[in-house]
Amino acid sequence: MKKRTAIIALAPIKYFDIAKRDNLEKIKKYIRLAGKAKADIICFPESCLHKTKTLHVYDKIIKEIREECRKNSIWCIVSEDLFFKGKSYNTALLIGRDGKVRGNYKKIHLYDDETLSGVKTHVFKTDFAKIGIVICWDLAFPELFKRMKKSGAEIIFCPAQWCYEEKAHDKHHKEREIDLLKSLASARAFENLYFLAICNPLRDARDQVSYSAIVSPHKILKETIEKEGLIISKIDLNEIKKSEKIYAPERH
Repeated sequence: MKKRTAIIALAPIKYFDIAKRDNLEKIKKYIRLAGKAKADIICFPESCLHKTKTLHVYDKIIKEIREECRKNSIWCIVSEDLFFKGKSYNTALLIGRDGKVRGNYKKIHLYDDETLSGVKTHVFKTDFAKIGIVICWDLAFPELFKRMKKSGAEIIFCPAQWCYEEKAHDKHHKEREIDLLKSLASARAFENLYFLAICNPLRDARDQVSYSAIVSPHKILKETIEKEGLIISKIDLNEIKKSEKIYAPERH
């Protein structure tokens, strides 16, 4: 079996501590750091670009991020409320090593989003793997992940701003919600036998669950809680085929 590996980077950044309205300089900084680490792709948390504005795909902020990806020859996932034909969607953009926008995913399962809902899942072919994208609350809906598995996905990225509901827990709210988030991420990876990466921010919000992780079908490879930085993991994509031979032999 031909060796197939990929290096994944997540950037669970703190929002709006350098500039009050956008995270542009911090995003560019972490793209450079991931590039130096030879990562194939870096994923940022949900709605990471601007504090108040709904942007267009050709906005100056996005153009600068695209150029930084080109300079560092790295794929990147950033998300924000974006306009498409005059309508607003919570959207994740996939930017290629060449700085071009290679695709987008519009969040399907909304949770207090002031946007329209997307309707389609997508699997994108990159030079290191076939990848899918979901956003935050989508993680709770397994049918999306099954759809992407059928389309050949090997890694799913989940930019998020996951928060807890106080009414869901009588105490230890954040700790219990982190346990829930770990369980959801691990379940999605195992039941579909692929890798999953979830990235949350650090924000000045009491209910923010700042948990980020890279998960294989069998275990959590890297994780961080309430800590800004770069999470990097080199993954063995052949693990998917090996796992399928054990748990889903009918696919072979």
